[in-house]
Amino acid sequence: MSVTGIICEYNPLHLGHVRQLETVRRICGPDTAIVCLMSGNYVQRGEPAIFDKTVRARAAAEAGADLVLELPLTAAVRSAEGFAESGVQILRAVGADTLCFGCESGSADALMQAARAMQAPDFPERLRAALKTGVSYAAARQQAAVALGADAAVMSRPNDILALEYCRAMARFAPQMTPLAIPRPGDYRSASPCAGAPSALAVRQLLLAGGGWQALVPSCAQELFAQAPLHALPFGERAMLARLRALTPADWAGTPYTSEGLWSKAFRAVQAEPSVQALADRLRTRRYPMTRVRRMLLCAYLGIDSRTLEAPAPYVRILAFRERGRAVLRAARSRAELPLINAGELPPDGDYYALECRAADLYSLFVQPDALPEAGCEQKYRIYRKKN
Repeated sequence: MSVTGIICEYNPLHLGHVRQLETVRRICGPDTAIVCLMSGNYVQRGEPAIFDKTVRARAAAEAGADLVLELPLTAAVRSAEGFAESGVQILRAVGADTLCFGCESGSADALMQAARAMQAPDFPERLRAALKTGVSYAAARQQAAVALGADAAVMSRPNDILALEYCRAMARFAPQMTPLAIPRPGDYRSASPCAGAPSALAVRQLLLAGGGWQALVPSCAQELFAQAPLHALPFGERAMLARLRALTPADWAGTPYTSEGLWSKAFRAVQAEPSVQALADRLRTRRYPMTRVRRMLLCAYLGIDSRTLEAPAPYVRILAFRERGRAVLRAARSRAELPLINAGELPPDGDYYALECRAADLYSLFVQPDALPEAGCEQKYRIYRKKN
């Protein structure tokens, strides 16, 4: 049985994601097992996911995924390089022979060529030379890679850049894995709804606005999403600020994505800024872009230090599966490369489990205040999880 992996967030699942699942079935064959490795309650841009991970996993299984695993928290909030490396290594451990991803170019060959250029021995020196000219890191990396034969087009567009990191990770950790690049139409950052190629951003905005999103998601997920509580950073902003303001300089110094100048600036700024957005705006610079600042603030809020973030996650959670997914799980467990944890099962690493529990409790503070008016925020979340 062939196994195709997809590293995803499904924040939330929409018609573009369903098209990708259908494309995998068409290209890889109807008997291939599709394993989705999905971010949990927090996503890579440094924000809470709009729906709880169990809701999003169920939607993915209803839409055609055979097995949905959780990309561990410390992998989900890493930079694009760490996000890709963690995802590829987990999918390799569960037996994936193909990795499917959407990107603007749709060219696996061009992406692999760029990945090989970035693995060249003289790439670091070329990168340092470009940085000395004063350009941003992204521009310097593009210059260095193009000089070694990479196509400039795949070094500049957002989905291509993440796809490039997948290819680099495959070259390093899973050379036997085949990349399957699927052209991604439309603009994934567009806030305007597009029926043919919706963006997750547009769907999230419509969900938060209270309507108009149904035509952009598969029918199998419409009722599920309509009943599930929404989560967003503004709903828990005061709780996040309160926790950040209580951090000590030592806490900030150990937070990922910081330097001494950045964490000391964050320690001072958080005491004065009235919102998380205002705080992030004050901290962002050319060297520290918004996504890095947001990941830093989220890690500080969750209590994730640099050592914890960089260490490999000790296990992976099973979120949803269908019959074909059972076969993937049996084969993965027979290889015993990676502990796979069922719901309700006590994980082998108590410290990481404590982090998971803390992150889940803090996620409940981002729930929409009027989602379940009969209970407080944390109680609402627990009631919903118990019922579903």
